[in-house]
Amino acid sequence: MPATRAPDLNRIAVFLKVVEEGGFTAAAKVLGLPKSSVSRTVALLEQELQARLLRRSSRKVAPTEAGAAFYERASRGMSLLVEARETVVDLEGQMRGPIRITTAVDLGVWQLAPLVAGFVERHPAVVVDVVLTGRMVDLVEEGFDLALRAAPIRDEALIAKKLPDTPFALYASPAYLEQAGRPRGLAELVNHRCVLFRAVRGHALWTLRGPRGDEKVQVRGAVNTDDFSFALQVVASGGGIGLLPSFVAQRGGGARLERVLPRYSMPGDPLRLLYPANRYLPQRVSAFRDFVMQHIG
Repeated sequence: MPATRAPDLNRIAVFLKVVEEGGFTAAAKVLGLPKSSVSRTVALLEQELQARLLRRSSRKVAPTEAGAAFYERASRGMSLLVEARETVVDLEGQMRGPIRITTAVDLGVWQLAPLVAGFVERHPAVVVDVVLTGRMVDLVEEGFDLALRAAPIRDEALIAKKLPDTPFALYASPAYLEQAGRPRGLAELVNHRCVLFRAVRGHALWTLRGPRGDEKVQVRGAVNTDDFSFALQVVASGGGIGLLPSFVAQRGGGARLERVLPRYSMPGDPLRLLYPANRYLPQRVSAFRDFVMQHIG
């Protein structure tokens, strides 16, 4: 009885990309191939397997029952092949290849960017792909190697390495303080214009730690945002007093900002560097992880 011929791996890879991207056009764009070539490749795989893998319509492409079952197993197999290739590269001692990392905009701009620049200068054959988003990305499903986050993480599929905390402090521009006066105590913030973060109807309750422990103050402001980089620019432009992460103010503010009530601060969430627990970690990824852990803070 003749041996069964193994399916063509290139055809399988194209099929996987069509399912992941949700259609031939999107998959062709990612693969850098004509749409007709992608469609024909999948048709040849279906012919080879003697099964219909995709349900095609004018609006969308979706896997059939057989296609979904094939995708589930083939994607796992393809991941193992990628890991096998990474192992060989690591054994050869070559620091090269892609690293995909995701983080929030503020962390990416003010914390991660200089570290990425320093790492690729040391390892020019490594390509770092950074996706900045406030969305909680699924590292495993979306193919990311690492994530840098400041929010608490409860996911057994991820390993979390704790980094230093991100303290907050009060900042304003010298021009604003010259015009509005410098507050001498926390209670005086009620008389100042403040730049708010995710506030409700122009008001926020700030809890800061000072000489007498935690103190609360109700503040108001005409500017409310969900992005600290934007808040920084408003504060630096004279928009009022802002409660900002220290790394944002120190790296982005420079001489444009002045620390207000320096004995007060607010503890922030500790940063965490995350990566999948059950995935082989290539040498370049583990090296970048260690580099970030050594230098951030």
